[in-house]
Amino acid sequence: MLLAIDIGNTNITLGVWNGRIWEHQWRLHTNWQLTADEYGITLTALLGREGLQDSINAVIIASVVPALTETFDQLSRRCLNLVPQHVTAETDLGLEILTDTPTAVGADRLVNAVAAYRLFSGPAIVIDMGTATKFDVISGKGDFLGGVIAPGLGLAAETLTRRAAKLSSVPLEAPPQTIGRNTSEAMQAGLIFGYAALIEGIARRILAEHPDQGQPIHILGTGGLIDLVTPHTNIIEYVDPWLTLTGLRVIYERLSGNR
Repeated sequence: MLLAIDIGNTNITLGVWNGRIWEHQWRLHTNWQLTADEYGITLTALLGREGLQDSINAVIIASVVPALTETFDQLSRRCLNLVPQHVTAETDLGLEILTDTPTAVGADRLVNAVAAYRLFSGPAIVIDMGTATKFDVISGKGDFLGGVIAPGLGLAAETLTRRAAKLSSVPLEAPPQTIGRNTSEAMQAGLIFGYAALIEGIARRILAEHPDQGQPIHILGTGGLIDLVTPHTNIIEYVDPWLTLTGLRVIYERLSGNR
């Protein structure tokens, strides 16, 4: 079985692929201070609980947290006795990276592009709501064209409460109406509906500039916060909070086939 690991700035997602379906998927908090041994205890417990500790025969990792890239490399070698594959811009992804500096593009963005093209075989926009809100643009040939990066919803909420003396934190959920009847509702409206409007506005600008105007351009949503916004916009046609794991699985299959 394949263990796919996506290391992000806020969350680490893991999934076990059995060749047909995902056996299990998990989401952990990112803590760059934890050691390979400490994360290893968690991984061993997760796999052991499901009886999978002896079933993993391959590991693939995408990371945007350099401090944890080596940590999870060590974890794989120590806990699973496996040398992991690391996804970077130099990996054979099956797509061209048509940006000014391909090596500067985060591995998660490239992996999402691979997943989107595998799903729809055509032009697409992936909206990933995590620490940042990212829009990644894929051509009809599957090439990575670039994108947009905005502050994440959680980051915006945290900054708002930290920088405004009279505003306290609120649950990240939609209020009953746009016009807030109290400060909490007003903040929730600005955050949830504001990000729904941001997504719609940026997506429409990208659609207007996309080079494949004659084809249907699919819009996908992913990331740990995507479910907060999707009920309030109809521009996203496909939602998968685990899309990055799908991309890692596709890349692993490609690399295995090449060998």
